[in-house]
Amino acid sequence: MKKKRVLFISSNGGHLNELLQLEPLFNKYDSYIMTEKTPTTEGLIKKYNNVSYLLYGTRHHLIKYLFILFANCWISLYNYLKIRPSVIITTGTHTAGPMCCLGKIFGSKVIFIETFANINTKTSTGRLIYPIADLFIVQWEEMLDVYKNATYGGWIF
Repeated sequence: MKKKRVLFISSNGGHLNELLQLEPLFNKYDSYIMTEKTPTTEGLIKKYNNVSYLLYGTRHHLIKYLFILFANCWISLYNYLKIRPSVIITTGTHTAGPMCCLGKIFGSKVIFIETFANINTKTSTGRLIYPIADLFIVQWEEMLDVYKNATYGGWIF
């Protein structure tokens, strides 16, 4: 039986740490990982079979960030069409937004896991993805007051 194709995507740093906590799921599916390319993420390609990279950008340099975001939209489109995932799972942040939107347009299920770092406020990407997510998971019970239709999943760690 053919395994479902699942794309796991996040920015680097803490969001990627949270995403990699889902590693037990990687072997259950035809899994792909996508994150920003930085010196700390380059080694992922040695550990996992299917890794793709986005450009690293920070909103602290707004003009440069806008160009990087635009480029990442095109990179996301290319990778989406190449992978054609049934499901997109993300822990955020900005680099995952375009892929989740593309997934929704093309019929993929979108699962968003709100970051562990937020206990009572929405993230920017959470605000964007919440209306389109097929499953929106929060890690703190308090976040159920913030996202009324979310599912409490407990801590990812």
